[in-house]
This record gives sequence, structure tokens and C-alpha cells, in this order.
Amino acid sequence: MIPYVAVGLLGLLTLSIPVGIVLFLLGFGIDTFFSSFPLTRGLGNMVWSSSNSATLIAIPFFVLLGEILVRSGVATRTYAALDRWVSWLPGGLVHANIATATMFSATSGSSVATAATVATVAMPQAEKLGYDPKLFSGAIAAGGTLGIMIPPSINLIVYGFLTQSSIPQLFLAGLLPGLGLAVAFMAVTALICLLRPALGGTRRTFPFPLMLRALIDLVPILILFGLIVGSIYRGWATPTEAAAVGVAGALLIALFFGGVSLNMLSQSLLGTVKITSMIMLIVIGASFLNFTLASAGLGRELTTFLEGLGLTPMKTILVVVVIYIVLGFFIETLSLMVVTIPIIVPLVVAQGFDVIWFGILMIVLIEMALITPPVGLNLYVVQGARKSGSLSEVMLGTIPYVAMMLLMVVLLIAFPSIALFLPNVLQ
Repeated sequence: MIPYVAVGLLGLLTLSIPVGIVLFLLGFGIDTFFSSFPLTRGLGNMVWSSSNSATLIAIPFFVLLGEILVRSGVATRTYAALDRWVSWLPGGLVHANIATATMFSATSGSSVATAATVATVAMPQAEKLGYDPKLFSGAIAAGGTLGIMIPPSINLIVYGFLTQSSIPQLFLAGLLPGLGLAVAFMAVTALICLLRPALGGTRRTFPFPLMLRALIDLVPILILFGLIVGSIYRGWATPTEAAAVGVAGALLIALFFGGVSLNMLSQSLLGTVKITSMIMLIVIGASFLNFTLASAGLGRELTTFLEGLGLTPMKTILVVVVIYIVLGFFIETLSLMVVTIPIIVPLVVAQGFDVIWFGILMIVLIEMALITPPVGLNLYVVQGARKSGSLSEVMLGTIPYVAMMLLMVVLLIAFPSIALFLPNVLQ
């Protein structure tokens, strides 16, 4: 059954059918050809139970928060402020791309939204200042991936919902690896531009008083991050309640900067409905697919297959890593998560690995899928913001950053405390 499901999934995605619909079609196919019971009779209950969760309400709130910050002009102010602080480094404005992506990752919760925000603001600067288009666009695509690692992360919320694990602990676990990746991205950028200065464009410096004044535009984002994450870890709010508080904070920030208008609010709400509908269709479709897969015995097949290989726990993890890297080439990231979590996570936990640690390892692998062709969403988001050049330039530009993600995967496997240190200390 496994080969049929894999071929069916890839075949339907190749036809450009929406991912949520593909998941439902696969579920119907498994029910028809591999199940002796009429599984579709449970579809109504499955749709209701998979969407009737207070935890999932956090998703539209975090999406709305990001939409408000982007459409109110706060993103442009943040980018300009970080430009003044990091453009003296080898690579110049490329570091502002990564730093801005890091800050917006701490509020938006979405990698695609983060990449789109930074690309829209940054691309005009690349052409004016003579940056290498490959490195510049690759840094934006890679920096955008931090949106699903640094809390609050929509993908971590979905992982916590599907595995029934603590979302606050997942947020804590993602903080150090997320910031570590941001530092690694900036380090590899500086190294490349030291070796080949022509790629890094113009290094600029600004008067210190101007740099200090620019901090005013960074303070609101830092306050918003502290408000969301702090309220969760102080026990004042659940992740869902903290997301609602974050939306109120974002509105106040937008109002302070004069970015609130009827058109901005309507566009933000419309964007939120579109993104949330897409996410929920995938979650519900994947829940139905997983129900049919489990009922048809795929979980038993996979468990028997892995046990037959006689792998040690470490070899099992390496096999899982390879599986995610390969699937990441072909399957959209959220779909990859919700389809594989009910099958892979129980196998990994049975081998003695921590469910929180594995969630962070999975997110790094999912981040790689966002910038690896042919389905890497961030590649297309960044290319869409460019006025010239080919998609292959964006792909080539992400190679150094993919290498940093692979390094983080190795470090997380070798030193699990990178992810588990904060959850263990602050539990």
C-alpha cells in the first residue's frame, strides 16, 4: 500500500490540484481499494473533531497579527532600522534581510508571510545598491523559513495539536535553534562576502545618533514579542489567548505609526481568511487521510518494515531525516507535517526520543523543504517579488543556507540539549 499512496500523492500534486483536495482524494481512494469497512461514513465526525479545538483558534489570530504589521507599514520601518545597524558587516544589506526576517518570525508565525514581507520591502534596494541577485534573494528565502521555528510558530502549534504535546514547551524549544540558525545565516553570509566582496554590494555606515533614533522603530516589535511569549510563560495566557493579545498589540502599534485605515483592516481580514482557510483545509484533509491510513493498516506495515530492518534508535532517526529531506522536495511543508506526524512520531517516541526534541528536528527539516526545489514555497514567493531574473538564481542563492540547516540537524542529533535546555530549565 505504501508505494500506491506515495505515487498517488505525487501524481495528484503534479496535476496542480490543491493540496487539501489531494489529501481528501487519497483518503477516498484508500477507503475504496484498501479498506473492508466504509470509512467515509466517519467523514462528518472526522471533519468536526479535527477542527473543533481551541488550540487551532491561535492560527487565524497569528495570521491576522502578521497581516496587520505588514499592511500597516511597520515592516518597512523595521527593515530601515535594521539596515542602519547591520549594513556595515560584510554582505551589507543582506544581513538586514536576515535580521528583519528573524524579528518578523517572532510575531507572524508563518514562513511564507515572513518571506513575502521582507522580499517586498528589500528587493528594490538590491537593484539600486548592486547586490548579487542570487545571494540577496537566497538570504530572503532562507530567512523567511525562521517563521516556523521562532515562536510563535503556526507549524509548532499544529505539531503540538497533532501530538498532544505542550505548545509552550515547543515554543521554548524552538527559540535557541531558531536564533542559532539566524546567526549561522549571517555568519555564512559574512564569510562568503569576505571571500568574494563583489557579491556583498556596498557596505554602509550611519552616524551613531541616527542608529539610536532607528531603535524607536524596533522597540514595538520587541514589546509585541515579549507580550506574546511572556504572557504564555508567565502563565497569564494560553497560546490562543496570547495570540489575541498580540493582535490587539499589533493594532495599537499600527495606530501609533498612523497605519490604520479601513482599507488596511479589510485587506488584513481578507488575507487572514484566505490563509486560515487553506491551513484548515489541509489539517482536516490530512486528518481524514491519516484516519483511513490507520484503518487500512499502514501504520502496522511501516512499523513491521522498520522493525524488520533491525535498526538502532540512531539509525532510525537518520532514516527519518532522509525520508523528510526526500519528501520535502515534492510535498508542501504543512501537508508534509500533518500527513507524516501520526505515522512517524509514534515510531520515534517508541525508540526513546523526546517528542519535543523531535518536533524541533522536524521543523528544521521542514524549513529546508521551504527552499528546496521543485516545491519550495519561499523560492516562488521571493521570485514573485523580483522584477527580473530567473527562479534558478533564487535556488542557487539558498545553497549556503541549506548547508547551515543540515549543520543544525547534525547538531540537534548530537546535542539534543540545544532544543531541550530552555524547556527543562523553565518547566
